[in-house]
Order: sequence, then structure tokens, then C-alpha cells
Amino acid sequence: MMERLEAGANGRHDKYQRLIDAARKEHTIKVAVAHPCDEVSLSGAIEAREMGLIEPILVGPVERIRAVATKAGLDLAGVEIVNAQHSHESAAKAVELVSCGKVEALMKGSLHTDELMAAAVSKQAGIRTARRISHCFVMDVPNHPDALIITDAAINIAPTLEDKVDIVQNAIDLAHALGAPEVRVAILSAMETVTSKVPSTIEAAALCKMAERGQITGAILDGPLALDNAISPEAAAIKKIVSPVAGRANVLAVPDLEAGNMLAKSLTFLAGADAAGIVLGARVPIILTSRADSVIARLASCAVAAMVAAARRKAAAVSVT
Repeated sequence: MMERLEAGANGRHDKYQRLIDAARKEHTIKVAVAHPCDEVSLSGAIEAREMGLIEPILVGPVERIRAVATKAGLDLAGVEIVNAQHSHESAAKAVELVSCGKVEALMKGSLHTDELMAAAVSKQAGIRTARRISHCFVMDVPNHPDALIITDAAINIAPTLEDKVDIVQNAIDLAHALGAPEVRVAILSAMETVTSKVPSTIEAAALCKMAERGQITGAILDGPLALDNAISPEAAAIKKIVSPVAGRANVLAVPDLEAGNMLAKSLTFLAGADAAGIVLGARVPIILTSRADSVIARLASCAVAAMVAAARRKAAAVSVT
């Protein structure tokens, strides 16, 4: 079993290590892994199992999965496998395991994200809720003191104001599940002033007012804020922006998918950040991994799902009592 991960230079990965350590203290969650038919996706699930983060149920062509495991030297002893003929059936059967209450999370294997999400949002057999589904990156950025949640960089292309309410609320709930003592949300734009020439600044201002009126709860919001003003105390001071969020944001809500995707990938490829990915707003968290993800990013994604599932169990127990 892998007990710890190497911290790396300058304490790299320390934020993810703390997250993984916290998740391992929670109840191990059962996760339906949809179509883990390549070495990267299958090894990610097995490594997370060895770390005590998840108990995977593999959904896909049995012989193909076993062949991948043999080639990669992975031990599948004690791991349940649900047979499915192809990727579409794998996605459907994985979602079915959620519907029947057998698993607390979904995990993407080697199928396309669209295939898994189509099954998850299906009107007939899907696992949607009243909340808008959205994606969060939990990013471990070297030399930045806290993990950063960036949303939405993968699901909602051009979200409306109403969509953004759910997107922001999903991120706030995630931050609480991960143990953030205070959630500070920066609604990003290209500038910190409100102008009709840049519609995202108006939506940012509206979201902040909605938070004041209780339409968004559990966090302090400020916006519009440019990225530097959101994360750099020095930049915020130069601009004379005084707020509990400016320079200290731990959640970054972007204007649209294009901005979010470029921000996340810039941090990954230019700043050496790792990005754990999770989809929220469904009945269970959905772990989205990429073949380009590092080992620790895949493990951190599983840890995030475990923490979200634990928070939901605790909330359900409180509501019952």
C-alpha cells in the first residue's frame, strides 16, 4: 500500500496530501468506475483503493479489464466487476448502481466524458437533482498557501445568471466539505469595476447582491474582481480594494467555460499545478479524470469525492435527527 506521497520541491503536493489524509479518516466509499479499459484509468482506481480512499466497482467488459490488469501488473483480487459490452452500457450500468444505492460516487474510466455525463443526466434513468450540474477543479498551486477551487471549467459553456447561482453554491458546498473554515468566493471578470460594456461584471455584482439576500449561502462573495485582485493581497492593496475576499479568495468563479478552462490549464502547464476534478449537482459526486492527470491528481480527485460523500452522510444524519 502507498502510505504517503512525495512532497516534492517547495512543499509541492502538501495541500493534496492533507486532503488525502483527511479523506482516509472517513468511511471508505464505494465508487462505480465506468469503463476502466486502459492502464491509466484502471490503475487510478486500484491505487485509490490501495490508499484506502475508495472501494471500486469496475463496470465494463470483464475480459478486457482483466487483460489490462494483467498487462499493468494490477491485482484485482476482491474487486467486484460488473460486465458491460461497450462504453455506453458501462456508463448506463454505472449510473444504475447509483440509482439502486449501491455506490456513493461515479468515476470516469476510459470512455468519453460526454458518454458518462449523458447517462448521468438522462431524464429516464439519470441521477440529476434540482441543482444545476457543474464542475470544480481543486487545484494545488505551488507557492500558493491554499488550494484553489475553480468553477466551472468543464461542463457549462456559457452559463446564465441563474446557472451561476447553482455553480457558485456547488463550489461553496464543496469547500465546506473539504473543511474550509471560511469560504471566500471571487466572481472573476477582466476588471473590478461594474460596466455594461462587460456583461460578466454586471452578473458578478448581481451574484454578490443575491448572496446578501440569502439566495446564495455559506460564503462571502465579492466581485467583479480581476484574477490578480482575487488572489494577491498586494494587487488588491494597490487597487485600494478593501474586502474580506480580495487577495484571499479560495473559490474562483469564472465568467464562462473558456475562461475557466484556460485559467486551469495555465496553472497546470505554466505554474506546475495539479488539478483534481469533480462534478457536483448530481445525486452523487462524479470523479472526472484525464489521461494527462498525475497520480496525485487522480488520488486527490478520489479524496475530494470521499469528503463530499462524507459531508452528505453527516448532513443526512442531522436532518433525520
